[in-house]
Amino acid sequence: MQRSKTVRFFGRNIELFTLSFPSILYIFVMAYLPMFGVIIAFKNYVYDKGILGSEWIGFKNFEFLFASETAFRITRNTVLYNLGYMLLTTVAALAVAILLNEISKKWLRLYQTSMILPYFLSWVVMSYIVMAFLDHQNGFINNWLAAAGLEKIKWYFEAKYWPYILNLVHLWKAIGFSALVYYAGILGIDGELYEAAKIDGAKRWQLITNITLPQLTPLIIILLILSIGSMFRGDFGLHYFVPNNNGMTYATTDIIDTYIYRALSEIGDVSMASAVGLYQSFVGFVLVVTANFIVRKINEDNSLF
Repeated sequence: MQRSKTVRFFGRNIELFTLSFPSILYIFVMAYLPMFGVIIAFKNYVYDKGILGSEWIGFKNFEFLFASETAFRITRNTVLYNLGYMLLTTVAALAVAILLNEISKKWLRLYQTSMILPYFLSWVVMSYIVMAFLDHQNGFINNWLAAAGLEKIKWYFEAKYWPYILNLVHLWKAIGFSALVYYAGILGIDGELYEAAKIDGAKRWQLITNITLPQLTPLIIILLILSIGSMFRGDFGLHYFVPNNNGMTYATTDIIDTYIYRALSEIGDVSMASAVGLYQSFVGFVLVVTANFIVRKINEDNSLF
């Protein structure tokens, strides 16, 4: 009986399953099938022997990773940068989205286009734009400093400046797209709520604080949960290309993703890179489940699942 119900269910929805099959196949091949490679993190991988033939070493790759100062540095940098990116982008994007909703519709499309343009630029292009400002010899900022009689700064050799630089560059690139997401959420708010509030004498700021922000709360929470899930997954392009992969700035620019890349490309240690990647994915999974659990306890309607 159960089998016949299943067959009838598939028969009634054959068109939907046919349409979804390419996506399911893609996810299986690109996401689930490679999960077999997780075992490399527990092996001393040797290219000649392959994955199955390499020696099992248990948790030694993880022990070596956490015994070094590198683990603390890349974890600290990844978490703090992502926390800064998340908070700055959320607050700034909300502010811009509200401003877009308040300005004249005549200039709206121009503002939208100008803000979202950096989002579509690659990090390679962005790195050259940043270099135009920070280059020691001919950068705009150093030229201004020299014109003012001040000493030029070697930006690419001074690690202390890069937390501010990377946060600003990330904000510049991400704010346009994030603002449009929140602006779309604002457009979905029932206009009758604003009309009723205006009849009651509500001012513009009161409309924002009592209608706009509360109505956007579910969207904000969902995006924050997704961002928390990515807390251990840094922006490789930003941290690799913009600082020019300079070892002098690793103290403040190196993150888990750039460390994995160097472990593969420079050291060739596949096992260590796999161990770091597994550590990154596991902690990210725990974070998103924990964040969603907390949200469910506070307000079940705003949870992701």
